Amino acid sequence: MLNHTPLWKYIMILFVVSVCTLYAIPNLYGEDYAVQISAGRDAVVDVALMDDVTAQLEAAKLEPKSIAFENDQILVRFRDDSAQRSARDALERHLGTDYFVAMNLAPDTPDWLESLGGTPMKLGLDLRGGVHFLMEVDMASALDKSYEDSVGDFRTALREEGLRYRGVRRTDNGIEIQFRDEDTLDSAEFFLRNRNPDFVFTEIDGLTLRAEMSQQKLAQTRDYAVKQNITIIRNRVNQLGVAEPLVQKQGAERIVVQLPGIQDTAKAKEILNATATLEYRKVDIEHDVRDAVAGRVPPGSELLYDQQGQPVLLEKGVIAEGSNIIDANSGVDQYGLPKVSISLDSKGGAKMARFTKDNVGNPMATVFIEYRSTGERDENGKLIFEQQREVISVATIRGRFGANFETTGLDSPQEAQNLALLLRAGALIAPITIVEERTVGPSLGQENIELGTQAIVWGFLLVLAFMLVYYKKFGIVANIALALNLVMIVGVMSLIPGATLTLPGMAGIVLTVGMAVDANVLIFERIREELRDGRSPQQAIHHGYDSAFSTILDANITTFIAALILFAVGTGPIKGFSITLMIGLVTSMFTAIIVTRAVVNGIWGGKRLKKLSI
Repeated sequence: MLNHTPLWKYIMILFVVSVCTLYAIPNLYGEDYAVQISAGRDAVVDVALMDDVTAQLEAAKLEPKSIAFENDQILVRFRDDSAQRSARDALERHLGTDYFVAMNLAPDTPDWLESLGGTPMKLGLDLRGGVHFLMEVDMASALDKSYEDSVGDFRTALREEGLRYRGVRRTDNGIEIQFRDEDTLDSAEFFLRNRNPDFVFTEIDGLTLRAEMSQQKLAQTRDYAVKQNITIIRNRVNQLGVAEPLVQKQGAERIVVQLPGIQDTAKAKEILNATATLEYRKVDIEHDVRDAVAGRVPPGSELLYDQQGQPVLLEKGVIAEGSNIIDANSGVDQYGLPKVSISLDSKGGAKMARFTKDNVGNPMATVFIEYRSTGERDENGKLIFEQQREVISVATIRGRFGANFETTGLDSPQEAQNLALLLRAGALIAPITIVEERTVGPSLGQENIELGTQAIVWGFLLVLAFMLVYYKKFGIVANIALALNLVMIVGVMSLIPGATLTLPGMAGIVLTVGMAVDANVLIFERIREELRDGRSPQQAIHHGYDSAFSTILDANITTFIAALILFAVGTGPIKGFSITLMIGLVTSMFTAIIVTRAVVNGIWGGKRLKKLSI
């Protein structure tokens, strides 16, 4: 029988439309003004802190909409922005610098929808408001750090090979290694060239060998510094509770950070500028720490202090550092004492194995290093950073280990948990500087949303009116499909984790509204042609859909390919436009062909018709 749609197709259409509608519903709910509290390095967020926060808000006569403890953070929701700002100020004064108190916008999605994974669409910076940072990595520090690491590697390699040297030191031009005789220099040069192909070695002053990074090594070091900093910045951004942050590389030395919905620019800058790293160092047990405190620090050693202000004398050589850490987890050992299980990469594991082989029973320290801006700038206009060091853990080496080991000797399970979190956060390779900052206010973002929504609504209504007037009852079917198409676009955008709606993305939806009826126009015109050629209404409907399908498919595939290329090579706004266009093309194909045919078949299929309202 012509124009008959099987039951399974109706069930499939109903299922797809229902799922998309369900996940589009969260966009009908607004957002709450929220204050998010997360822990700093030496603090913890728990239920006791939530009780403390509740008491402080009551003392300040502020009534929150809700207070929730989730994902190791406390989220306090308010009904207006004035209460939000007052709460932020009161909590910052009370909690001090141990906690991060940031303002943001939190979706007001009902619990039953959240339990099903329903979330509203992620809105870009131009729609939701927020802050845009352009950050520059201090490449001079990154290269200097890489050279310092190589100094230690050269010393270890030469000692293991039995090649005696007078000294290895870092210079402005690279690394210089001094030898006692020419034979040793020649042997060392041959050995180091084979071991370090990414360095260029030259002889200077007879008994001195200079090592400089090759151009390829310099490029790799710069690229690694940017990529490592991007990873750590993403971890830091999580403290701000941003739903869909954008952190990506721009150029050779710069990083773009966009934080939609963030309202506290100062807090965002404070967290992003907190540059830190870690080092594992051997404790100097051969000299008296009291002599070092008195000012007599032995050569090759360094005096640092722990979190309680107690002096610790360390050797300058670095065993492993934060960039070598792959994973860290807290727990308890076989005696029920707190520990941190640490995994290093292959390079760090090899160095740790060599060190621990000869130092069983000796203490090893974990040093926290933080770079803070002095507020001054150099001759090139870049901020000058000063380095602050603190010993956060001293543990005894119980046996030889390599890439996987445990840190014990910790005071409490909470200290072990904090240390594990710090280690997992990674290490910034070099300090970063904010060179550009732009803020988009929530009011401007809301204005963009209203203007974009108006464009979509007016475009939708005009298309509805045209189809209704021109194609009569078949126009009603096309309008139903067009309405479902919009709902499905919103539902799919809400379902895709990485999809973000921007202002150009709304332009893509407007374009899709116009393109969505193209398929129906082609089908309906083909039905009209079939009727003019003398075919019966049933035959006209059947041939109209079948004949127009290949043309519609070809047109949409070519447009989809163009959109896919835009997504692959474009940046933020272009990606936003292309992703909504691609989703719109897929959903319009579904609604304009499958849905409309099912509706048409359900209304007119299998009936004896003399004419069609088209």
